[in-house]
Amino acid sequence: MPDARPFAIPFAVCCLGVALFSVMDAVMKGLSLSIGLYNALFWRALTGTLLGAVLMRATRRGWPAPPVMRIHLLRGVVVALMAALFFWALMRLPIAEAIALSFIAPLIALYLAALLLKERVGRQAIGASLLGLVGVAIILSGRLQGRYEADALLGALATLASAVLFAWNLVIQRQQAQLASPVEVAFFQHLVMLGVFALGAPFLLTVPPVTAVPLVVLAATLAFTSLATLAWAYARAEAQRLIPVEYSAFLWASIVGWLAFGERVTLTTIAGAVLIVAGCLIAARAKRPDLAHVEAGAA
Repeated sequence: MPDARPFAIPFAVCCLGVALFSVMDAVMKGLSLSIGLYNALFWRALTGTLLGAVLMRATRRGWPAPPVMRIHLLRGVVVALMAALFFWALMRLPIAEAIALSFIAPLIALYLAALLLKERVGRQAIGASLLGLVGVAIILSGRLQGRYEADALLGALATLASAVLFAWNLVIQRQQAQLASPVEVAFFQHLVMLGVFALGAPFLLTVPPVTAVPLVVLAATLAFTSLATLAWAYARAEAQRLIPVEYSAFLWASIVGWLAFGERVTLTTIAGAVLIVAGCLIAARAKRPDLAHVEAGAA
């Protein structure tokens, strides 16, 4: 029944989810700068878990079967590490620049899937990857012009490390969405992330000031809503048709970064983003195995 729905509906819902994630990135950047990265991540995860628990009870969702729970645990840990790296980078980079660098993830996912399934990567995909790497190099070159900004360069490298984990997340995402409801996906992702971040609570956790509470609630609400909308969309359309929607995040990041932090988008960032996106689109046109098999092997 879900496959009979028009593609326009999941496409529009996916666009909404990406836009909400971009706004959440800006909220988390402000929150991380004010109360610290660890506390921003922990309190957002806790708030999202409580919100999810209420919705799980309201929708009378039971505990998932062990195979589904395994996927929830895997993706939750991957996303927890990915988020820590990405938001650490956001504290040192303009939002649009970090988003542009993260666009390399679909190309990494291509090689990750090939590695997991021992499949050959075609020449067209290799050429697309090289084009994407040139785009990354152009963006990084903007960090090496004039005054050397070591902290910002480390932020760029953290974004690339986060992109590797994001690629793994992309490989898992559609299979998870097909096995669980949007509310369940969002709840367990927050719950697993909370468990990961709780490991550092005895050493790093502090109670946020009252003025930060609205931002924590807003970040958690945006994250939960965007996760649920993306899960809904990915359950109703092929991942390879929806992944290009991720590139609209650059536009949202540019707008939000400018409005919230006065960040200007540089020509090197735009040029690099264009090359990375072009590489991803070329790779998407290349012949490759059914994504369902890729996801099954990765999970």
